[in-house]
Formats: sequence, C-alpha cells, structure tokens
Amino acid sequence: MARMRKKLGAVLLSAAALSLTLTACGGGGGSEGGGGGDSGGGAIDTSQASGDVSYWLWDANQLPAYQACADKFKQANPNINVKITQYGWADYWSKLTNGFVAGDAPDVFTDHLAKYPEFVSQEQLVPLDDTLTKDGFNVNQYQEGLADLWKGPDGKRYGLPKDFDTVAVFYNKKLVADAGVKEADLQNMQWDTKDGGTYEKMIAHLTVDQSGKRGDEPGFDKSKVKVYGLGLDGGSGGGLGQTQWSMYTGSNNWQFTDKNPWGTHYNYDQPAFQETITWFKSLIDKGYMPSVAAVTGQTESDIYSASKYAMATNGSWNIGSFFGAKGIETGVVPLPAGPSGKRSSMYNGLADSIWVGSKNKPAAAKWVEFLGSPDCQNIVGEKGVVFPAIPSGTDKAEAAFKAKGVDVTSFLVNVKEKTTFLFPITDHASQIDGIMTPAMDDVLSGKSPVTSLTDANNQVNQLFG
Repeated sequence: MARMRKKLGAVLLSAAALSLTLTACGGGGGSEGGGGGDSGGGAIDTSQASGDVSYWLWDANQLPAYQACADKFKQANPNINVKITQYGWADYWSKLTNGFVAGDAPDVFTDHLAKYPEFVSQEQLVPLDDTLTKDGFNVNQYQEGLADLWKGPDGKRYGLPKDFDTVAVFYNKKLVADAGVKEADLQNMQWDTKDGGTYEKMIAHLTVDQSGKRGDEPGFDKSKVKVYGLGLDGGSGGGLGQTQWSMYTGSNNWQFTDKNPWGTHYNYDQPAFQETITWFKSLIDKGYMPSVAAVTGQTESDIYSASKYAMATNGSWNIGSFFGAKGIETGVVPLPAGPSGKRSSMYNGLADSIWVGSKNKPAAAKWVEFLGSPDCQNIVGEKGVVFPAIPSGTDKAEAAFKAKGVDVTSFLVNVKEKTTFLFPITDHASQIDGIMTPAMDDVLSGKSPVTSLTDANNQVNQLFG
C-alpha cells in the first residue's frame, strides 16, 4: 500500500509545529451547501448535492482504484465532479496541514490514526454521525473494530473506514532454500525473551557473512555480514514499532496504553516491554539484524530486493513491493508466536474524513458515504492492492492477490484468530513521537540502556497531566 508508516516521525513533528496556528485559526473555512462549518456537527443535507469535490490521497498505487470509484460515483451523481489529487507521503501531510491554515485544504482526504486525534482537538474535521443517521448509512458493515477507531473522545465519528492492514514475514525463497530450510519450517516459528526460540535460531541460520559462514556456525563474523537473517524496517520504529517490534511486544502480553482508543497512560516502563526490546536489540548485537544507522534513509523492501535480507517483517500495504522485487521469488508466512503462546499483529486502518472548512459539504458527505460503501470498496478490492474495510471487499482483494500468485492468508490469519491489537490512538502523538523516537534510537544503537525507556515513559505520561 506504500503507506510508509515508518515515516510518521517527521510528519508528526510538522503537525506539532502547526498546532498552535491551527488552534488560533479555529475551524476556518466557509460552508456552502448546508451542514454548517462548525465542528459541532449537525446533519448535512446530501439530497441536492452538486458541484466540485476535491479528494486527496497519498498512495499512487491506489489512485487507479479510486479513480474507478469516482467514475462509478459520477454515473450515479452526474451533478458532482470529484477531482482526485495524489501527493507523496511527506508532501501530503505538509500540504494538508498548511492547507488547514491557508484555508485551501481538500474537501475530503485520506486520514490516518496517528494524525486524526490532533485534527479532532484542532476542530479540523466534520462529525459525521447525524448525516449518516439521516441517510440511513450502515456503520456496522466493516471488519470488527474498524468503525469505532474513528470515534473521538467526544463520542462523535470523524471518518468512515476504507481499509485495514496487518504485518507478516516476507522471505526470499532462494536464500531459504540455500540454507537447507524447508518453507514449511517457517510457518510455525516461536520466539521468547530467553533464547529467542525457534525464531531466533532460524534468523541466525539464515544470516551469512562474507566468507559464507552462517550465524549459527563457529567463525561467523558479525562485522562482515552479506545476508541478514532478518531485516530492520527503516529505523528503530520510534514509539510505535509497527513493522519493527510491535508484533513481539504484542505477543508478550504488553499493551501500549491503559486503554485504547483514547488512553492517557503509556506503558513503556513495564518489564514485558523492556525485556522484549532487550531481546530485539540482541539480534543487532549478534549481527543477525542490521543496525539502525545501517538502514536509516532506506526502505526495507529496497534492501530486500538487493537480496540482503532472508526475512523481513512488513505490512500488507507493501505486498506489491516485496512480491514485485525483480529476480526474487518471494513467500510470506505468519508472524511467530510469542511468550503468550499466540502470534500478534498491530491492526491499523485508514478512513476518509471531511475538512471542516469544506465549501461543499453536501457533495463531500455524499462522496465519503460512497467511499465507505461496498460499491467503492469492492472496486478497490478487485484491484488487489489493499484490504478494504468491508468484508466483501476484503474477500475480493484476497481473490485478486491469489490471481496474481500471492497467498495473503498470512496477513489475514491474525484477524481471523482475533490476535490483533489496535494502533495506539491518543492525544499528543507529535510530542510522544518527539520523545520516543530518539529514545528508541539510542537504545537500539547502544547509546542508552533499555532502562532509559522508563524516563522516556515518564516524559510521555507527563503530557497527559
């Protein structure tokens, strides 16, 4: 999906810099076409919707699917013109937040769980509840738990789910075969904090130095690694670690916050978290996984495409990147089970939201309802790029991937087994990232002990008063 969630740090800091300006500007914008411009909500009359609607997204891979949705929407609503604009990840968020201030943000935009809490507190989003109720829209049609992620602390709904993602283990079939490993041996790996379990044994065996010695063989030189048994996705993962370490902390019975969504106390000081990070760091120390410095500024899929990783944990949004690696036959297996006895994956989702400053809220609401319906999500599913939020769309996506020769059951197993956990949704995301990213960088780089995360956790919790 090319969501590039590992790039959230810079984006969140940018949002923090704009926070005071946005607060001073309030909701901004006019509100032609009914529905009002206040963030308090009220039903928007979509019955006579017409005119132009601007819609932004960041994933170029999804652009054809959403253009197809816009074309179908146009057939049913000939008086509404949807203009879709796609920006790269970093440009997307800077242009969006600058647009909030300048008053020229899009009517509708693809929203992210790491961003919308601050947008809600800045009153930049239109509550959808009354409009959806008036139009008889079914908010219970999505995969379990997705719809409620977009209800703010005030109980109001600020987005309709569009898709979801999970994490699994990609692997290079040739490198696995060269190691004498059967692909079936990767299916049920297990890790623990003591010796890493069968998972670490596999990672060690798949690691090869420049002289051909494997990580589990005498004479292995960790300073001259040719192939790492496990990749590292772009850095430490900051305080989220979605594709880096969250699957391990999750399967060690650890939770980010006291409650989710809208928790007010983080748990980076708990033994389960720090023990997991200690083990995770040991993979770097042993030479089985690259250092933070070695991967900073590079995508995991690019390094994998150069045959430098035997395995890599990454998200379903990157299926195309890994399976599209030239000259490499790729497979994918479920995440390893942890000390809890179960595997665990972060469960994240995107939604479409309406900017409070939209000058055409009736048409914007009509478009958002269509985006959140089977009519659009089935189209998206048929393109085989992401997993739509509506089950019928998910099924179509699974079939589309299968037609491409990609078995995606490893990404869906956690959903079916109900072993997912939610992306942490709290206020102060920008400030938390500003604390936790350097703290995690220092720990994984060996500059600070794991126990330093207790102090970082105290700083995070002070943000909540």
